[in-house]
Amino acid sequence: MNLANKLTLTRICIVPLYILFMELSGFSNTILALLLFIVASITDFFDGKIARRNKIVTPLGIFLDPLADKMLISASFICFTNIPFLNIPAWMVISIITREFLITGLRSIAAYKNLIIPADRAGKFKTTSQIVAILLITVILILNEYFIANPTSVYLNKYFLQYSNFVNKTPFWITFVIVILTVISGLNYMCKYRGLLNEK
Repeated sequence: MNLANKLTLTRICIVPLYILFMELSGFSNTILALLLFIVASITDFFDGKIARRNKIVTPLGIFLDPLADKMLISASFICFTNIPFLNIPAWMVISIITREFLITGLRSIAAYKNLIIPADRAGKFKTTSQIVAILLITVILILNEYFIANPTSVYLNKYFLQYSNFVNKTPFWITFVIVILTVISGLNYMCKYRGLLNEK
């Protein structure tokens, strides 16, 4: 197995640990979850770069890379729905995950016909946007947990409370934008490869 695929497998292995720390919650655990997510995101950047540079793009890598992305992204947004402070409704996360199921199904049909659907520019932009959104939302969550754990931090709390209404709505709107980008990306794939759905 080449280095690029090993990095992708590392990203997959990080997902359960990320979920564990998100479920444990609390200031320290959420920071650890954020660090794990950052490490996973770094592997996402380097595995593709290494594969292309060394010309070791393989069918296994083409299959595992988007799978690892879907696992990490889906796990993050599902964890977010369990946190009332973030105000992220389930329908948004369902929309994101449904798109991933549809494209995975499309890739399965392509594989049955001995074809491989690589990630296109719209798909890569969607994934990058999702990663940035998750980082921003997690930072907001960490700040909130810090203020809960340190209620005597008057100076910081003054400014946090001043902007609390804005902060409370931010995760919702960030996710809403991601839903739009995700749906557009999914429609792009479906239109581009609609010929695969032809029974003939």
